Amino acid sequence: MKETIARAAKTLVTEKGVKRLTVKDIVEECHITRQAFYYHFEDIPALFQWMLEREASRTVLEVRTLADGESKLRYLFVMAIRVLPYMKRGMASSYRDELERFLDRYIQGLFERVCDEEGLYQDCTRLESGLIVRYHSQAILGILRGWTEGDTKHLDQIVHTVFRLMTEGIPPRGESPIER
Repeated sequence: MKETIARAAKTLVTEKGVKRLTVKDIVEECHITRQAFYYHFEDIPALFQWMLEREASRTVLEVRTLADGESKLRYLFVMAIRVLPYMKRGMASSYRDELERFLDRYIQGLFERVCDEEGLYQDCTRLESGLIVRYHSQAILGILRGWTEGDTKHLDQIVHTVFRLMTEGIPPRGESPIER
């Protein structure tokens, strides 16, 4: 039932362009009662959170099957690019603030899970690794917020550059890595 409710909400926001999504809209779309909706979700933001958490779990499972870090990062970019149109429509709704908070937590959570599973930043304190993950997740979100068709054409180059920034750093022009 949760999946049915989630599909109805997604249809309303993305396909029908509902700006002010209501529980009434959702229950009418999936032909259930209000009580059925509230049995499964406290409110619409709780529904959005559940949807993002489900997607994060699926993404982490799929990322695990990939061979190397750069492939995993590329996969995350591809997944994000696929949902960008939906997120942009969702951001145009009255739930923009909740969606932005959920998206921030979603991306950061993905990075935390992948970093933990890959054993990245083991030589760092918990504070340092947390800061590194926040930094990288916010950088990726910034890139995605301004994403263009031209960026899609250069996806592999962008992913490679971001991966290098995340793993080895790129020194300023004229400075060798040893000088740092």
